[in-house]
Amino acid sequence: MEPPKICATKPCVQKMEPGTYWWCSCGQSSHQPFCDGSHQGTKRAPVKMVIEEEQTVAWCLCKHSKNPPCATVPMRTCKLSPFLFP
Repeated sequence: MEPPKICATKPCVQKMEPGTYWWCSCGQSSHQPFCDGSHQGTKRAPVKMVIEEEQTVAWCLCKHSKNPPCATVPMRTCKLSPFLFP
């Protein structure tokens, strides 16, 4: 499988309302961190996240989190960290 496109090396932190969200796992979406259907034709699929109450979420934008769709904190423990923190 082709690796995902890295959109940013820092998470997107947002206060989220209750609801269902679809996190982009391919990195192709123009509406990061959310899916816009750009994964069509790839082997990647969006990740569903259901939020039951208002909360702050650190959405992963490097697409290599150990806990998708949330960013790995601290970032030095992310699977991509050898490339981000030589």
